[in-house]
Amino acid sequence: MFTGIIEELALVTNIVKEADNLHITIKSSITNELKIDQSVAHNGVCLTVVAINGDEYTVTAIKETLDKTALGKLTTGDVVNLERAMKMGTRLDGHIVQGHVDQTGICDKIVEENGSWRFTFVYDASKNNVTIEKGSITIDGTSLTVVDSKKDEFSVAIIPYTFEHTRFKNYKIGDEVNLEFDVIGKYVSRLMDLQK
Repeated sequence: MFTGIIEELALVTNIVKEADNLHITIKSSITNELKIDQSVAHNGVCLTVVAINGDEYTVTAIKETLDKTALGKLTTGDVVNLERAMKMGTRLDGHIVQGHVDQTGICDKIVEENGSWRFTFVYDASKNNVTIEKGSITIDGTSLTVVDSKKDEFSVAIIPYTFEHTRFKNYKIGDEVNLEFDVIGKYVSRLMDLQK
């Protein structure tokens, strides 16, 4: 479980394809605190640390993960949002995030708003994921509040701190992002579908 509060922007230093798997090596200032078998969220995707070497560690994304996320589009030199699993007994500063991406979305619009930014993302509504205004959404692992909600798009407002300390400063229109919809909303939506 995660909170959606990004700890660090880390650098992708190597990518190796092996059969259907992708081994991704990351250079991070928190590598010395990691251990093999530990779960870390990378752009919102929970992956297991499989190797550690100095200030770099490696995770493996399998075909299922690559099919449902934007991780397969990473290249050497890209930065990723990192978050370690939350500790029980501490504050939940974001919202409950599982690290299980529901689908990807596309950055459709970026508007600077005199000290903040409004980002609009579109997604395939046929997958039955929903947002609500003032509800939670996770974009590339970042816990955010929805400010505008439509059937196949939503907007979030980004403060300067979030802009500078996450991948938001790198997004361009057309970029693909990982989306994890609010877990409570997913269960309510599923229950409603079962009653039809």
